[in-house]
Amino acid sequence: MTDQTEPQTIVVIDDDRAIRLSCQKILSKSGFNVETFDNGAHGLEAVARLKPALAVVDLKMPGISGTEVISRIHESDPGIVIIVITGYATIDTAVGAMKLGAYDFLPKPFSPEELRLIVNRGLERRRLALESHRTEMEREILKHRFITFVSHQLQTPLVAIHQYLDVLNHLGDADAAKRREWIDRSLKRTEQLQAIIKDWLTLAKVEGGLYSRQRAKVDLRETITAIIDTYEDSAAAEGVTLEDRLPEDGCPVVGDPNCLSVLFDNLIVNAIKYNKPNGKVTVSADRTADEVVVSVSDTGVGIPEKYRKMLFNEFFRIEELKKTTGTGLGLAICKRIVSELGGRISLESEVNVGSTFRVQLLAWRDPVNVEQEEERQKDAISNDTAQEENPDGR
Repeated sequence: MTDQTEPQTIVVIDDDRAIRLSCQKILSKSGFNVETFDNGAHGLEAVARLKPALAVVDLKMPGISGTEVISRIHESDPGIVIIVITGYATIDTAVGAMKLGAYDFLPKPFSPEELRLIVNRGLERRRLALESHRTEMEREILKHRFITFVSHQLQTPLVAIHQYLDVLNHLGDADAAKRREWIDRSLKRTEQLQAIIKDWLTLAKVEGGLYSRQRAKVDLRETITAIIDTYEDSAAAEGVTLEDRLPEDGCPVVGDPNCLSVLFDNLIVNAIKYNKPNGKVTVSADRTADEVVVSVSDTGVGIPEKYRKMLFNEFFRIEELKKTTGTGLGLAICKRIVSELGGRISLESEVNVGSTFRVQLLAWRDPVNVEQEEERQKDAISNDTAQEENPDGR
């Protein structure tokens, strides 16, 4: 039996009481949840109710025949593995059962080992089929997302560029200022395209586990200070000041340096972009033994309550803020990165007051300190034991 949090259910349908009891005893010992039924009608009702992983069906039964039971089970749920057992085994009956949807055939009498072997083989086939189905579903979702990406996110700037170039084509050489204006518009649109593609590729890498493979000690003070230095001048040009309130002795966390840089770059850029004139962005951090909590706060426009649940969805942008450039992927990337690193991201916001994004990450614990802590705990346990054995100190 494969490892499962809950035992897999097997339904046995046979009019022979001895066979039912034998199957139940053998398969229960292997850890399966086994339900037995003495006719096809009761068996079909149980299959519909229990949704078993596997069904053992006798071909020769009064009332609804075994072949009819097999056909109905397969029709209702092709994922259920069906094993046929019968005392009238022939090649023709085996082929007939297979055509109706049975996985394999076990002639009576059979040994416990034969039953266990065929059941385990059938459940392994089911596991592989389910994995294949999940992979196919994931592929379809990715395909749909890619089609959405191409048709909606890339088409708009491409159409605009085409229109701008068409205008340029008809301007001629007379109006140099106008030509410059339309060229600038085209360049802005190409920058938008580049930003979308860059963010999309980053998101794909994070989701594919290609972007956060490293688990190392990263000092967030160094990472965040470098990002603030990068954007200080452009923020000042927008009338926004940047401030960090990070511990002087650092904020070490467990993570990937590239991922963490992308994460806080996105959050700080958003805090600048959606701020107000004479606004402020403050990055602070609190530490505990187990985690570091970084807060990126702004004095900007705030986020209405109705949008907050959708904020981390891909390509989602707040309708009232669409005039501000953006790809709609930044916060989705942040969410994926934080999840990959075993952390959490949350939001507090008030309209026209500002927003605070809080990122909780696992704190780095020096291996030497861990060993020392384990030794300290062992010593404490030894002292407690000694005290219990000799409470008077004698």
